[in-house]
Amino acid sequence: MNVQLTRTAAALLALGLLVACGKKAAAPPPPTVAVTTAKPQQRSFTDSIEAYGVAQGDPRHARSVSLAQAGQVVAVSVVVGQSVHTGEPLMKLATDPLARTAFLQAQNALKLARSELDRVTRLAAQHLATQSQLATARKALADAETALAAQRELGGAAAIQTVTASADGVVTAVQVALGDRVPANAPLLTFAPTSALIAQLGVQPDQAAQLKSGMPVTLRAVYGKLDPAEGRVSMLGRAVDPQSHLVPVQVSLPSVMAAQMVAGAAIDAQIHTASYTAWAVPRASVLSDEQGHYLFQLDHGNAHRVDVKVRSPAGDTIGVDGPINASLPVIVMGAYELSDGMPVREQAQ
Repeated sequence: MNVQLTRTAAALLALGLLVACGKKAAAPPPPTVAVTTAKPQQRSFTDSIEAYGVAQGDPRHARSVSLAQAGQVVAVSVVVGQSVHTGEPLMKLATDPLARTAFLQAQNALKLARSELDRVTRLAAQHLATQSQLATARKALADAETALAAQRELGGAAAIQTVTASADGVVTAVQVALGDRVPANAPLLTFAPTSALIAQLGVQPDQAAQLKSGMPVTLRAVYGKLDPAEGRVSMLGRAVDPQSHLVPVQVSLPSVMAAQMVAGAAIDAQIHTASYTAWAVPRASVLSDEQGHYLFQLDHGNAHRVDVKVRSPAGDTIGVDGPINASLPVIVMGAYELSDGMPVREQAQ
């Protein structure tokens, strides 16, 4: 009896050990990582170079203001950088006495020529003057009128000449001061029309080689609430400015933006150097290690690593190149926990 009980107990113990071993041998299911995904899309991107500068008058459209007669500066109403409107007085000059005298003499000569023509006309009516004398008197009157008109154009008609703005714009230079005596046709000031404002920018010397005339530029006013505007590179310098240590770049300002800006206003610019197509993916989906940049795509419940090259790193959505499968979603949140081939589960966003 005891021997039979012993054998039964041994059999039960062996059976228990076998069951225990069987349970121990069964491996638990591998853990899965909860992730969110996004669909990769191909999109156009643009490489840009950032530049800073100011709005200023275009030197190619600057106007030098002068007068045809000599004079003395008796009033200066503007300073460099001041915005002016059409017809606004800029300065006043007292007409040179010699120019004034020449005008008065021409005026007296015209009066005399008119009087002489009247006299000869009366004599001719009485047959006391020839037709030749009448023609000579008429020519003398015409010459006197021409001479007076010329003196008027030279500024002798007014004792004080007022220089006014010919258009809305900015005073970029004043070459005279109060009390100066200036000769005829001497430059008094330089005036740049508002419609001819440009953006004077500067770029790093190592970036200048990427630029060409005509490249599109997005311009933004640093201060104020002006909308961004599009311009184009109109001039590219080939020498480093000794003061800023940057290569100068000029960009034509759109008329709408130029009309709302003043000379000297700070400008931020993005010069677009190249356009290309790349995969648009969320920034959080792209990781990096010693091998470079990579991301994961969800492939039948597993994470599949794809090595990529970042082309456009700016913004929340970046551009990458690589063997991305357009039909597989890109893993975004949770990607940093993954390795190639790891099982994942997609959670609702």
